[in-house]
Amino acid sequence: MAKRMFIVLLLMAALIGGLGFIKYRQVETAIAAGASFQMPPTSVTTVVAKRETWPSTLSVIGTAAAVQGVTVSADLPGTVDKIHFESGQAVHEGDILVELDTRQERAQLANIEAQRDLAHIQYGRSEELSKAGVISKSEYDNAAAQQKATEAQVNDVKAAIARKTIHAPFTGVLGLRQISLGQYLAAGQSIVSLQSINPIYVNFGVPQQDTPKMKIGHSVRVTSTDLPGVGFAGKITALDSVINEQTRNIQIQATLANPGGKLRPGMYLQVEFPMGVSRDVIPLPASAINYAPSGDSVFVVGDIKDEKTGKTYRGVRQQIVKIDGSRGDQVAIITGLNAGDEVVSAGAFRLRNAAPVLVNNSVQPSNSPKPNPEES
Repeated sequence: MAKRMFIVLLLMAALIGGLGFIKYRQVETAIAAGASFQMPPTSVTTVVAKRETWPSTLSVIGTAAAVQGVTVSADLPGTVDKIHFESGQAVHEGDILVELDTRQERAQLANIEAQRDLAHIQYGRSEELSKAGVISKSEYDNAAAQQKATEAQVNDVKAAIARKTIHAPFTGVLGLRQISLGQYLAAGQSIVSLQSINPIYVNFGVPQQDTPKMKIGHSVRVTSTDLPGVGFAGKITALDSVINEQTRNIQIQATLANPGGKLRPGMYLQVEFPMGVSRDVIPLPASAINYAPSGDSVFVVGDIKDEKTGKTYRGVRQQIVKIDGSRGDQVAIITGLNAGDEVVSAGAFRLRNAAPVLVNNSVQPSNSPKPNPEES
């Protein structure tokens, strides 16, 4: 019995040892395979770095503002009797926009005019009687004062009637109508906005270190992504007297012609103006840049030697660069790259240093200094 038990235990030990050896060989094989495993190359597009000469310009974001802009409102309360404009209409200074009901004021005017006429007659009589010595000087003065008082009342009612006819205070373009025919308007209630947009202002801020370069009369060029291919020329007309304590920027105002009213108050605009001599840069598409607090970088494609196998493969190295300005889809690189370097232009977010890559330039990202949004 003991011999049989010993044989069984021996067989079980042999079985367990065999299974352990097999598992050990599997793990050893997996470790060897992992050590020799190489990530498949990442498909990327590239661009060859070329040096160009860019004019030294400062580009900032500005906001269009009307030279004159008001919200036309009712001066006196009343009911809308006539509306003489449509939403979005261009008007000239003095054009009638709205007439309020003045029937009550006109009735008051007729009554007061009758009192004025009577006071004028009484004053004439008093003047003759005073010269004849029939009435006292005080009675004559009362008649003269009554005549002036009634005349003033007539002028007051006429002024109220005139104020119920609302005119355009200046030439411009109206906004959306905010009233309806027959509506009662309280004093100060909005009727429509009016903006003078030709010429138009562009307000923008520049860093305080660039303040000495900003001069009245300097030319600026304004563009908008909403108006591809259209540029507006203007001049700096005003500089703020203080620098913003939060942003350390100074606010500047430029004035430019706006034929056809293509620019509207409130629009975001790109403002460019020359700052000095031209400079040599390497322009790259913005998609090639990896932005990080520790420094901006790009991936340069080249031949890399594998330290384990000694073989050479097509891979990338991460290169820190310095950026100075942009133009359209392009970003200006001033240090960190050499002309002729092959730089990853799309797919860089999937890469790491020394990663293998497969270059496929069949589809390239936008890389135009003057992009057309309709083509994007």
